[in-house]
Amino acid sequence: MKKLWYRLLHGSASLLGDWVFWLVSRLIAVGYFCCSPKRKHSLHLYRTLYPRRNRLFHLWCTFRQYQQFTTIHYDRFLTARGRQPRCISSGWPRLEEAISSTGAILLMSHLGNWEMAARILRAQKSDAHMLLYMGIKEKEGVEALQKEYLRRSGVRIIGVTSGHSSPFAVVEGIRFLRQGGLVSLSGDIIHRSDQKTVSIPFLGQRVRLPLTPYVLAFASGAPLFVFFAFRIGKNSYHFSLQGPITMNGGGRADRDEAVKQAARQYGRLLEEALRRHPSQWYHFDRFLEE
Repeated sequence: MKKLWYRLLHGSASLLGDWVFWLVSRLIAVGYFCCSPKRKHSLHLYRTLYPRRNRLFHLWCTFRQYQQFTTIHYDRFLTARGRQPRCISSGWPRLEEAISSTGAILLMSHLGNWEMAARILRAQKSDAHMLLYMGIKEKEGVEALQKEYLRRSGVRIIGVTSGHSSPFAVVEGIRFLRQGGLVSLSGDIIHRSDQKTVSIPFLGQRVRLPLTPYVLAFASGAPLFVFFAFRIGKNSYHFSLQGPITMNGGGRADRDEAVKQAARQYGRLLEEALRRHPSQWYHFDRFLEE
């Protein structure tokens, strides 16, 4: 049903003008802000980020977060109509240097528009093989369209379900890296209750991050880059690559310490970026540990 309404909105806006998509999506976001039970997670995050501000300010931050989230769909709509996103970039030469000899692992985050980040990266490096691990929900609506758009841009996608994991998915990632490809994983989302994680400090509290990106980097020797795409205007983005975070091979004890250090470095970069772009935090589930 969501997919049907989304397609109807696309069609209506194509006929009547971009303002239709902008207005309807903003009204829908107001409804989610008022009714979604997940709003409490955003409020908790902004209370932690701004401990000296009052509840009204935290509500305003959450409202802006929900409204800003609509820009992901709006800019996707503009791109689908042939209006290519404008972008400025920083850190690109470091990635070019890394993939000239080996592949690289990109840590995406639900801070900024990671979908646009993947599109921009694919446009910047059209000759590179790109593999993207994405979570799959039991019943997907708009998310299925999102994956469809990425596949059309030449990104290969491996689905990660909440029910189980597949060792073949990891093997495929290592194969991609050995061929000089780019493997992208989420650095801040845990897809399964049995998923292995690493705990790090964040905003003075603790968060649990997926372990897989760091184990994959350690096993393959590929460098880790932290990848953001922040919206700076209508269909305009600042593309940022930070790193590399290198993890040299060794024994089990070396691996555990290297994983902790790499995860903490990612956490520091994520926290710094969140403070600069608080309204572009699109992680609507619980993130901070109780």
